[in-house]
Amino acid sequence: MKKFFVIGNPIQHSKSPTVHNYWFSKYNINSDYDKIQTDEKGLSKIVHQIKLDEIHGVNITVPFKQIIIPYLDELSDQAKLSNSVNTVFKRAGKIIGDNTDIFGFRQSLEEVTLNKPLKSALLIGSGGVAPSIIVALKEMGMEQIYLTNRTEEKAIALQKKFTSLVKVVSWSDLKINLMVDIIINATSLGLPGSSNLEIPFDKLNQNTFVYDVIYNPLETTFLKKAKEKNCIVINGLKMFLYQAQKAFEIWTGIKPEINQELIKKLEL
Repeated sequence: MKKFFVIGNPIQHSKSPTVHNYWFSKYNINSDYDKIQTDEKGLSKIVHQIKLDEIHGVNITVPFKQIIIPYLDELSDQAKLSNSVNTVFKRAGKIIGDNTDIFGFRQSLEEVTLNKPLKSALLIGSGGVAPSIIVALKEMGMEQIYLTNRTEEKAIALQKKFTSLVKVVSWSDLKINLMVDIIINATSLGLPGSSNLEIPFDKLNQNTFVYDVIYNPLETTFLKKAKEKNCIVINGLKMFLYQAQKAFEIWTGIKPEINQELIKKLEL
């Protein structure tokens, strides 16, 4: 039986095992998918296990999407663009880092916006999945991304990778940067056990798309408050599913179906 894992810290909230084990069963693949909570010191051991074929693939989540890179042999083009890895596999003896978050975010957003042109965005958070979101927005024709982070130095470091497309705004000035086409929460604020993301929701209008990459819970306080302002809200479930679909295809060569049965399993 082949072994696959999602690696992160924290990791208890992840529903990746539900998704991939559903697909393994559906397509009669003799494999199993589980969670590993580790620290940075554990990454080298996990990569070594992939080299030995004891592990056949992993997904990477916070806080390791950038930290994992020095342990890998090669990066895909998407991983290079974003400097972020969420999918790891072995091919021709080399350990490869790929990024399916870019695909997942873009697919999930286009599904809701129906190709409505989005020209400006406020991105909250500069770690984890934020670089992938910036790449996806750039591919979609975004003209200006305002980036804010509680630790401004991290936002500035990320901005340097994308030059004029990204403008850093301070956390304290957040309220004056809400007149954009879409607001995206790419922080962990809103996860079970964390504090909520607080922004001046009274400044929002009903034409604003509000996206939270968190998918557990499906409706964070951030989205609830945006919904009260009649904004168009999007949770991270479809992004999660599309990035998982792409990773599954990389590992198995099969593009799995995202169906209602699977979605209901995740909503339990």
